[in-house]
Amino acid sequence: MNAPHFSTQAVSATMENPLGAFLRKASLEITPKQIEKLPTISAKLAKGSDVFIALIDPAEVDMQINAAAALKQAGFNPIPHVPARFVRDEDDLKSRMARFASKEVTTILALGGGAPEPIGKFTAAIQLMETGSFEANGITRVGIAGHPEGNPDITKRHGEAALMAALQMKQAWLKDKNIKGFIATQFLFDAAPLALWASQLRDAGIDLPLNVGVPGPASIKTLVKYAAMCGVGNSARFIRKQALNITKLLSVSEPTEFVDHLATLHFDKAELGIAAPHLYPFGGFDKLFEWMTPLIA
Repeated sequence: MNAPHFSTQAVSATMENPLGAFLRKASLEITPKQIEKLPTISAKLAKGSDVFIALIDPAEVDMQINAAAALKQAGFNPIPHVPARFVRDEDDLKSRMARFASKEVTTILALGGGAPEPIGKFTAAIQLMETGSFEANGITRVGIAGHPEGNPDITKRHGEAALMAALQMKQAWLKDKNIKGFIATQFLFDAAPLALWASQLRDAGIDLPLNVGVPGPASIKTLVKYAAMCGVGNSARFIRKQALNITKLLSVSEPTEFVDHLATLHFDKAELGIAAPHLYPFGGFDKLFEWMTPLIA
């Protein structure tokens, strides 16, 4: 299948600011410690927006729960990450979900997690889903992870087909439980591989909406670091090439063109299910909102 050609189609052509309209749907990702930035987030992000709370360290569960409570109180929809490899057992999961329920959390992101070794018995998101703990604690919407450019940790052991099969299995669980679902993708830098992957999902019968990971404005050096840490694929090549030029290492890269292409896909290729951008503030919240605010005005 050829990579899609981007052009202004009928729907977006009738809109005054399709890029801004798409960005107004954006979700945001923070870590538990970054809840200290809540005043800035509250001033710049629309109330009711989804704010994901990553869990990088299993020792930060209490902080994650407190962050969820603060976001809820501030008028946002907190979406905690629940990485399978950071859950000890069923009792640990039940306790954690009950605590989220007490903070009125109704959406979570279930994922395997990138830790090389699990702290307990779980290694995959579907194992958490099948315990029954999510629906038993008022979860009405579950996000699952998607990797438009592959996941080396999985494909090295099980092959490319395993990624698609895992998404099909999770979608079947969601539909069986009558729980709303979505796919939150790893961040990338180019809309063409995303569009190709989205088309492959639809061909495979996966119809979940896609929240596409977008790296916020950051220096080339910072983006190269995160791309290496997260195993981002082929679309990061241009970032690495720029990093070879030492004069560009500290220059700031903005995702305007990328998000503009995503907006075109959102409005003109609805069958792909590109639902919203999911913003990673790699360069800091100030840079992110300085870039975003004039675009959505």
